Amino acid sequence: MAHRRSKLLLFFCFASYYLIAIAAKSYYDILQVPKGASDEQIKRAYRKLALKYHPDKNPGNEEANKKFAEINNAYEVLSDSEKRGIYDRYGEEGLKQHAAGGGRGGGGMNIQDIFSSFFGGGSMEEEEKVVKGDDVIVDLDATLEDLYLGGTLKVVWRVKNVIKPAPGKRRCNCRNEVYHRQIGPGMFQQMTEQVCDQCPNVKYEREGDFVTVDIEKGMQDGQEVVFYEEGEPILDGDPGDLKFRIRTAPHDRFRREGNDLHTTVTITLVQALVGFEKTVKHLDDHLVDVSSKGITNPKEVRKFKGEGMPLHYNNKKGDLYVTFEWSLSTDLSGLGHHRGREENPSPLGRFLEFAKSSQILSDRTAYGSGGSIHGDHDMNSYLKSIRNVIPQEMGRIRKAHIVSSRLVGQHSGQRPDKLLALHEEW
Repeated sequence: MAHRRSKLLLFFCFASYYLIAIAAKSYYDILQVPKGASDEQIKRAYRKLALKYHPDKNPGNEEANKKFAEINNAYEVLSDSEKRGIYDRYGEEGLKQHAAGGGRGGGGMNIQDIFSSFFGGGSMEEEEKVVKGDDVIVDLDATLEDLYLGGTLKVVWRVKNVIKPAPGKRRCNCRNEVYHRQIGPGMFQQMTEQVCDQCPNVKYEREGDFVTVDIEKGMQDGQEVVFYEEGEPILDGDPGDLKFRIRTAPHDRFRREGNDLHTTVTITLVQALVGFEKTVKHLDDHLVDVSSKGITNPKEVRKFKGEGMPLHYNNKKGDLYVTFEWSLSTDLSGLGHHRGREENPSPLGRFLEFAKSSQILSDRTAYGSGGSIHGDHDMNSYLKSIRNVIPQEMGRIRKAHIVSSRLVGQHSGQRPDKLLALHEEW
């Protein structure tokens, strides 16, 4: 009975280790190579990812630093034939037991040691000495929806140079070698000679292919999506990089400034006086309530916190700024005058004349005599004075506002006439 229990316990332990190994991301997945990848494939994959996530290129980015550590850990194992064999057969647990038993490399390597041994130095400045082809930079227009939602894939067709085999041999890997030549008894001269290898000949051909670009949410104008070693090739060196530079495409409703969004909402004069109920459809189709119960000045800007663009690599969002414009497209010459007293317009009439002549008041310049508003009047106080002069009419204004709102759907073109007709009853 005890023997059976011990067997059962051993089975559960083995099953647990197996499930953990399945759940954990494998070293091959981290380096984005198949399990049967060659040493050269592993080396090239490591080089691309290490350059992409190196801390020097991602200052202050904790996610990139964590990814860089994972890449180095995976490369340390897969670049060592003994460790790779143990990992392929027994997984990470096998590596731990091997290290505990005093196996080769049990102490592990420092991340910077791996990078230094691979690139010849621990700093990105050292890597720049590698001979590379030219980078290819392509401007990529991304919609605000792409940049707000993220995860959108852009497929771009491009034609590039590709190095292909060609008949014959060529000189390659040329370098200067130093040797000493004796020029007399006890006298030597240091000489430099260029030495080259013989390599198979190659030629350039033009080929076209599709490139899939992942647009991440919150990316900024000028930010780049880099495809390492997908740029212009060069003989006896590494290809340059292909860089897609993000450029925000114009939008019909929103304008982006950094992480903030700006939009304009047009309201009627009645809505500006008595309030309104309105919503703005956002980039992901959710509705932002921009309603108001009080007076709204022309050109007034209101901020809606957290309704802007998402921040790249962050769960926070910018703000939405809404500018309210007044619509005065209808002829308002007869509006606001008492019957039989056209020569002496009411405060409402004088205000309408002023608003019309100044194109919804972008400033407060004095407009002279004749009943128009002068520059020393504050806009908000003047609006309040209108409501004080005709308090008995505010109920009718609100009623007109309700009626006009109902007419928006089918009779949006007739709404100003309806408002004028209601006003003529005053």
